[in-house]
Amino acid sequence: MGILIDQSKKLCTIQTAHSTYQMGVGTYGHLLHYYYGPYAEGDFSAMLRFRDRGFSGNPYEAGNDRTYSMDTLPHEFSTFGSGDFRTPACLVKDDHGVYGADLRFVSAEVKPGKYSLPGLPAAFASEANPYNDRNGFSRDLYSVSHDKENTEIDHTTETLIITLADSTVGLTVKLLYGVFPEIDVITRSAILTNTGNKTIYIDKADSASLDFLTGDFDFVHFSGRYGTERLYHREAITEGVKSISSIRGESSHQQSPAAILCAKNTTEESGAAYGIALLYSGNFKLSVELDQFGSTRFSAGLNDEMLSYDLTPGEELTLPEAVLSYASGFAALSQHYHDLVNFHIVHGAWTHEDRPVLLNSWEGCYFDFDGEKVIQLAANAKDLGIDLLVMDDGWFGKRDDDTSGLGDWVTNEKKLGMPLSELAKRIHALPMKFGIWIEPEMVSEDSDFYRAHPDYAFVIPGKKPVRSRYQLVLDFSRREVVDAVLTKIVETLKPAKPDYIKMDMNRSIHEVYSQIAGYQNRGKLLHQYVLGVYDFITRLKEAFPEVLIEGCSGGGGRFDLGMMYYTPQIWLSDNTDAIERLSLQYGASFFAPVSTMGSHVSAVPNHQTGRSTPLATRAIVAMAGSFGYELDPAKLSDEEKDAIRTQIKIFKNYQLLIQGGRYYRLTGPSLGITHTEGYSATGYTAPEAAMAWEIVSADAKRALVSIVTKDQHCNPPVCYIKLKGLFMNQMYRISIVLKSTDFLDRREEEALTAPAYTGAILMQGGIAVPYFAGEYQSILLSVYQA
Repeated sequence: MGILIDQSKKLCTIQTAHSTYQMGVGTYGHLLHYYYGPYAEGDFSAMLRFRDRGFSGNPYEAGNDRTYSMDTLPHEFSTFGSGDFRTPACLVKDDHGVYGADLRFVSAEVKPGKYSLPGLPAAFASEANPYNDRNGFSRDLYSVSHDKENTEIDHTTETLIITLADSTVGLTVKLLYGVFPEIDVITRSAILTNTGNKTIYIDKADSASLDFLTGDFDFVHFSGRYGTERLYHREAITEGVKSISSIRGESSHQQSPAAILCAKNTTEESGAAYGIALLYSGNFKLSVELDQFGSTRFSAGLNDEMLSYDLTPGEELTLPEAVLSYASGFAALSQHYHDLVNFHIVHGAWTHEDRPVLLNSWEGCYFDFDGEKVIQLAANAKDLGIDLLVMDDGWFGKRDDDTSGLGDWVTNEKKLGMPLSELAKRIHALPMKFGIWIEPEMVSEDSDFYRAHPDYAFVIPGKKPVRSRYQLVLDFSRREVVDAVLTKIVETLKPAKPDYIKMDMNRSIHEVYSQIAGYQNRGKLLHQYVLGVYDFITRLKEAFPEVLIEGCSGGGGRFDLGMMYYTPQIWLSDNTDAIERLSLQYGASFFAPVSTMGSHVSAVPNHQTGRSTPLATRAIVAMAGSFGYELDPAKLSDEEKDAIRTQIKIFKNYQLLIQGGRYYRLTGPSLGITHTEGYSATGYTAPEAAMAWEIVSADAKRALVSIVTKDQHCNPPVCYIKLKGLFMNQMYRISIVLKSTDFLDRREEEALTAPAYTGAILMQGGIAVPYFAGEYQSILLSVYQA
């Protein structure tokens, strides 16, 4: 495994444990893409066929050879102006506004280790696994799975650097490839350098582009809206271009910067699946194009809307990192990304520590609180077994609602009745961890900070700004703005010694204008803004190295792999309805591990939907995330308090397994593609009857299975759910850890828990969804070796 360069053939091959990626140099110096897919050996350039294609141009050097057409060949990093009319990876114009570049191969070299990207998140090499035999439970996610024949795991990380250049335009491109062979991941980035003597403009720049000569694909993406993010969508690819994107200044609630290209027959267990995900939290675009000859181009990078990045002579543009992975089936693909996030993206003091169970004050009291009420919340939470109290919005400046105060990062001692340090000290004395909410990128028009520095906000001169939540966006493309906000927040929070910080962002960017001359109308402002956000979080972490920082953007507006590099968990959505969360967590699980998903139990009727669900159901759903609560304990009955104490004990007992095990989706839209798995002859489907998921230990000796019933019907057929990831011939027993209500027929419970089962029975036959009375019932099962 690793990177192989055949200098005689000018052929570059990347081999991982189960995949192969190959590219080479064409007759006239263009870098062509030959193959990406299951592990294979050989020279895939033999697949290329050269034919005369009408209206498809040829390189000048080809003379009268009309069979060599850039418009039909597969490219590694295509540019407009080379003869390729498909969606380019790079679009360049010179200082006269003339578009076009024709990049040719210069060199290829291999370096040990993994490249890094200054100012941008990037996966890093990891030499050691911290999960070896902790508390008697091994979570070695690098250990060989029981179903693999190969027992040799290569932990070596390498970087391939390929240099391309167009001396006429004055552009040099270094393509970077980072290889994580043991988890079948290849990362990609590029550095664009102006090597000429005049300014050039980058109007489009993709971090990665994949060309497939053959294949009839579906496109899987995750779209939604505020409060309903990352819903699973699967659609056939037809001729033309399909793209998903964000121009909101953040990765957004509406679209996710991660998608999958898959074969028509791909399910959780089998079929070709190609993932691509950006480590980026700003404007992006993912595109799929099916061309005139049946070839498919899959690409991802910066959004080209409002992008015209000027590069002066000698200046560089480093593109965000894209993560590629190939797998057979969605489950294996997801696990590749989960391993990458857990071991090569998330870092810091809380990376592999048990996350505290928290109570957030927001839905418990919103803006209506003082210091004594917060302390009482903490005391009541402590009584339930909760570890951390988070004081949400409303503690600073003039902030009794969302119309004022943002930017004034000074404690409102009049409202709290005490200094922030005293509040924190009293909570710590319980003992209890203390957390606090901030929204550093925003400013209220009604604030002392804005009155003192109106030029620090994105406002177009002479134009009234678009209002959103009565706040404006601060110009984080400017270092002095970041410095001013960071300095004040650190100064205010330091005396309180917080254990947790929730960093929020509650509006999109409408006005794209900086008061600094030279930035506006240059098409680089929004990217510079994201770099400023990353710089802020980096220095915030340096100021509070032991603090757990949770990302948030109105919930899931910035739930992306880029933000996970800085914040090990992100508030998944402001929607805390347990039944809605089933779909949200399902979609997020394709690329994000459970440990990154902020998920809480909230009060009923739910504040977002008005739905009432059993407390146990809310807990079982929230346990598939960084577990917490969003309610006022004082309003709970004694029975509910006892139930919560039990839930927290259960979560802590299984936390190692939940955070470190293999995650499997047992039901959901991706399981019904072939109408064979999860479906009955009656048309009554598992996704309709219930949603289920499973987390399995690396040694396959234990598992947790969660089942939540949805639609209820009269006299329904029995719905069976097949488990995954167990040993076929090993004997397992099942115990009930938590359930929302009793079975309607006691015999069903006995049939589930009394006998021992082989793994084959549980995986090939399945377990029956319990028949409960009423909708939204649930059960949490422990599966363990007999």
